[in-house]
Amino acid sequence: MMSSIPESHSGPVNSAYNANSPTKDPKNQPLIMEKYTSPMINLWFNHGVSGEFLSFYSDDAVALNPQINQIVGQREHGLFCPVNFPAYQKVLDRIVQTRQAEQLEWAFWWNGSWVNTRITLSPIVLPNDQVQSIFVQGQGQFRPLLAVPSGLDEADRYHLLLAPISWSIRRTLDLKTIWQQTVDGLGTTLVIDRCSIYSLDELAGKVTIEAQFRSGDQESWQGRDEFLEDQPTLRAAITRLRPSPLLDEAHPILEVIELDGQDRDRCVITDVVEIDGIAHTRMVVATGYQDEVNALIVLWRVERKDLGWNDSELDFLEELADQVGTAIAHAKLFDKSEQLNKTLVCKQEALEEAIRQAEEASRLKSEFLANTSHELRTPLNGIIGFLNLILDGMADDPKEQQEFLEESMKSSKHLLVLIDTILDLAKIEAGKHQIDLIPLDFSEVLENLLRSQRNSAERKNLTFEVQMPQTRDAVILYTNYQRLYQVLLNLVSNAIKFTHEGGLTITTEFVRRKVIVQNHECPGMMMVRVADTGIGVSLEKQDRLFQSFSQIDGSTTRQYGGTGLGLAISQTLVSAMGGEVNFYSMGEGLGSTVTFTIPLFQEPIV
Repeated sequence: MMSSIPESHSGPVNSAYNANSPTKDPKNQPLIMEKYTSPMINLWFNHGVSGEFLSFYSDDAVALNPQINQIVGQREHGLFCPVNFPAYQKVLDRIVQTRQAEQLEWAFWWNGSWVNTRITLSPIVLPNDQVQSIFVQGQGQFRPLLAVPSGLDEADRYHLLLAPISWSIRRTLDLKTIWQQTVDGLGTTLVIDRCSIYSLDELAGKVTIEAQFRSGDQESWQGRDEFLEDQPTLRAAITRLRPSPLLDEAHPILEVIELDGQDRDRCVITDVVEIDGIAHTRMVVATGYQDEVNALIVLWRVERKDLGWNDSELDFLEELADQVGTAIAHAKLFDKSEQLNKTLVCKQEALEEAIRQAEEASRLKSEFLANTSHELRTPLNGIIGFLNLILDGMADDPKEQQEFLEESMKSSKHLLVLIDTILDLAKIEAGKHQIDLIPLDFSEVLENLLRSQRNSAERKNLTFEVQMPQTRDAVILYTNYQRLYQVLLNLVSNAIKFTHEGGLTITTEFVRRKVIVQNHECPGMMMVRVADTGIGVSLEKQDRLFQSFSQIDGSTTRQYGGTGLGLAISQTLVSAMGGEVNFYSMGEGLGSTVTFTIPLFQEPIV
């Protein structure tokens, strides 16, 4: 490896230093940090058939023309030269062969930076039909270059160039921005063909390209993974910064890849690799913070005799790696704190929602207990009252005594229903509600329901119709008689309770859809519809109907009585039997319809 870069790459760069200054030593001249900016520049130059520059001119007389002596006569190593010269030479060869002009875009190096240039290449043909040269006319926007005093030596120049790159990566906490600004800074500062920064997953043993700089039209490597077991140079760079038991090998890595006796005290590693059949020198350094490796920076340069990696460049990359490692660590720490903060916010919101739901449940249970205590006391007081009358001898007439006993029995049954409802709820909330399903004739359930509830409807002058399924055979359901009857009783008693005029109707409908219920394949479902002409429910309050302990409001409970558990328990029972419950109402005063489905044991003949 050459120990120094060409003179053309170590000379002055659009210097802000005035040569006529009375200061004798340029190093004592104050450093003026400014950007070299230029409008679109027109270029005209002539190539020999072998690619050497025969002439050169631009309309930027200040920045380019004074350097013509470092351009004319050069091919690929001058102050101004095409990037990826072998590919560029192939274009020249093609033009010589075809004698046809071509238009294309190409990247050209200019004093350590590159610029995309739109060029037209035209062959200059002699009378003997031989191509003498190739005339090129181009136009490009030159990238900004940092102006530095001309008297600085190379090490001081790179140290000065380090400042703006470090500043750009340290002023942000966005990791992707740090990655991209690192490779862009290196790409516009050093004479390189490609620069990539890798994230490190040491446990998985791989690295991933997160950002890249590439000259010309080179293939993008963004997102490419490299496995460390196949990359001894990358492993060596990591172990140079911090020894890693995950990367230890029986034989030292550096004995295999170390070039030209490079300094073992450096963290930077160099080697030679082939890319698309072209040899490149590669420079690799690991970045880290407090002995934790967090990235790898890799630079490629087409290998050529007069441009290797020099000590100033190695020092420059090593110093920049320290800055990048710290910036990456801070960005990751910031991102981690942001994620932690988001997690804490989510947990706080979840806690507040849980508290709100607990308070709402507590309120509903308090309201439920208040309503239920009244509901329980009413039949209990009736039982006690009628029994006291009998015990006190107030019912002398046997017939009157019989009436008192019948009223006590009626109140007892009502009390039993309330207690059963509360116990059902307790079982449901405890997760101990088990329902065994068997084949059951649906007409049997409907007939018993009609007998038990017809009198209640007639006492309120309500119609009560039950439309049996129109089938040629019995409708056999796969269900539980007691629980199905309980659901129907809840829905019908609610319909009677909340209806003052008109009546209620039970209709059925078959749904042909195979379902699996308790490991039994059922051919379809029976949909049962209970519709009434009662008080209805407003649209915004319907979502509360299936909540435990909830009625539309407290006034409903006080006016109509009940525990507010009917629909909630019915929904749970139907769900346990493989069906679902739905409630429909167009609004207050417009009646209600409740539907539920129950599995069929066998498909009936319609």
